[in-house]
Amino acid sequence: MPHIYIYSPSGAVRDRAAFKRGVKRLQALGHEVEIDPAALASHQRFAGDDATRLAAIGRAATSGADVALVTRGGYGLTRLLPDLPYRQLARAAGKGTRFVGLSDFTALQLALLAKTGAVTWAGPALLEGFGAADATDAAEGHGGKPVAGGPDEITLACFEDMVSGAGEGTGWRLPAADLAALNGRTGSLAHDALLWGGNLAMVASLLGTPWWPEVKGGVLFLEDVGEHPYRIERMLAQLLHAGVLARQKVIVLGQFTEYRLSPHDRGYSMRKVVDWLRGQLKVPVLTALPFGHVPTKVLLPVGLKIDLLVEDRDALLLWGHQH
Repeated sequence: MPHIYIYSPSGAVRDRAAFKRGVKRLQALGHEVEIDPAALASHQRFAGDDATRLAAIGRAATSGADVALVTRGGYGLTRLLPDLPYRQLARAAGKGTRFVGLSDFTALQLALLAKTGAVTWAGPALLEGFGAADATDAAEGHGGKPVAGGPDEITLACFEDMVSGAGEGTGWRLPAADLAALNGRTGSLAHDALLWGGNLAMVASLLGTPWWPEVKGGVLFLEDVGEHPYRIERMLAQLLHAGVLARQKVIVLGQFTEYRLSPHDRGYSMRKVVDWLRGQLKVPVLTALPFGHVPTKVLLPVGLKIDLLVEDRDALLLWGHQH
């Protein structure tokens, strides 16, 4: 029975119902779930003060679990970077613990990659990945009416593949604009290229710090939430002007969600941002990766070498040869 350790390294858990649902669903899937003693701690906006969250990360690293799963993102890991137990985390990853998370967790993932080269997984958090309300749950704040939904089946399948070690890659359908931008180029776009990235705001915030991974010839994937396209472009421009993007084999853009355009934009949109970015780079830019703050997301091995292929309209990220 796979052992999953639940801990809170970033924001405080406010939705206790989603927390309970997530734990029950993991148990129903046949997992042994261990909950960190400080998983529901709260200090200001954080899941406990800095010392509390550092201790929780340390316990996750020494838990011996198959998966160490964060409860949620938010904010909080950036201020812990100087004091993270990097050796413990890398040792645990080397022994088989898969550290899984997204959003704010990107800071830990890239810092750990920079310091040790350890592989972690970009994937769901407990609350939004496993704790989503479904038609059988009475939704608080919705007049007691049931809410359809629940955990996404593709996300669950990808998670189970990761836990079992059966996952060998992932794929998605490319938009027509991507194919046009590739100008007929298909086949291998990257071979044995290090996969890295995550939340764009977190990636950009690490540039120039001791926790920045100097990756050349990699595949950089990016996503974000609640950021207007001009803010997305500004962060991409920072990475562009620093030379980061041109040093990669491929840039892969995931889902950018929960923003609102205004009349002032006059047609400016994420599509325009992508067009602008392609105009600045010779490196291929692919879009529509099913990853981000959305229900359907694949799991991605941050720090593992992968192959990226384009076949017809399908993009394929493959890492099975690395097992």
